[in-house]
Amino acid sequence: MTEGTIKRVVDKGFGFIDNGTGTDMFFHMSNLEGIRFDDLQEGQRVEYTEGQGPKGPRAENVRAI
Repeated sequence: MTEGTIKRVVDKGFGFIDNGTGTDMFFHMSNLEGIRFDDLQEGQRVEYTEGQGPKGPRAENVRAI
């Protein structure tokens, strides 16, 4: 699993993870495991699996560390 930091959370049910490579990883609330979308905070450390969505790369199986 890859680790990153929540960079931005949008009220519409998605957000972005800073993975340290200069490219932000998109995530949708349907890809969260063990944490509710409303409990995520910017700056929080997470781990995830890199996947492919209809518009490009996305984070899947997102879990808080």
